[in-house]
Amino acid sequence: MKHTIKELEDIASQVRRDIVRMVHGCQSGHPGGSLGCADFMTALYFEVMNHNTDFNMDGKGEDLFFLSNGHISPVFYSVLARSGYFDVAELATFRKLNSRLQGHPTTHEHLPGIRIASGSLGQGFSVAIGAALAKKLNKDSSLVYTLHGDGELQEGQNWEAIMFAPFNKVDNLISTIDYNGQQIDGPTEKVLSLDNLQAKFEAFGWHVITSDGNDMDNIVKALHYAKSLTGKGRPILNLMSTQMGYGVDYMVGSHKWHGTAPNDAQLESALGQISSSLSDY
Repeated sequence: MKHTIKELEDIASQVRRDIVRMVHGCQSGHPGGSLGCADFMTALYFEVMNHNTDFNMDGKGEDLFFLSNGHISPVFYSVLARSGYFDVAELATFRKLNSRLQGHPTTHEHLPGIRIASGSLGQGFSVAIGAALAKKLNKDSSLVYTLHGDGELQEGQNWEAIMFAPFNKVDNLISTIDYNGQQIDGPTEKVLSLDNLQAKFEAFGWHVITSDGNDMDNIVKALHYAKSLTGKGRPILNLMSTQMGYGVDYMVGSHKWHGTAPNDAQLESALGQISSSLSDY
């Protein structure tokens, strides 16, 4: 283990502080899902994934990560900066003119760690499957990881890819669904019910595990377990339960914070609730 669970929790707390400060600083962005996925992204980049901060687009010999639900860019940028891809001070430029940290990740900005532009939802599975198959062709034993929103699964392209991966034995792929039950227009059950996602993925041929994405010990163990299942003929799906806005009491569980920025008083309240021994940018 590279870090203790306590150390990972402390990093995740700092990531949450980064998120609310970034979104507040430009009065634009998506704090809810970002806060909910802070533990997962911290576990992935600081504990589980074999990756190289000396970034190149080929990604040969290292694990790859693709963020499909690109609107939660604040958590992605924070974790990339905190793990050494670029200077933490650059987080202060989020969504500002001429910044490399656009609202949705883009490749033309050449920001280290960004492999795809993910502004349009529903494309992550397709891209990741292509990358995973390329690794197989290159006899590269590294893995491919993805993160998707649950509401994002209402896009039809996902299901073509979800069907394709097991049939073609893409068993070097570990995909995670942020199952928080919320999307921009309201609860997913009211917008377009996803029904039983575990049963659906299993019916398509995936190996499905479940996890608590807001419990650091649980998510670390789940991701290590997922790694142990690779190479056995099936892609792995981590169905991860989270709470939108986790860590900030007035945001928790509310779709209203999918894409709303906190005001000055709300920022102060949020930072008061989230403590970390690390330093702000």
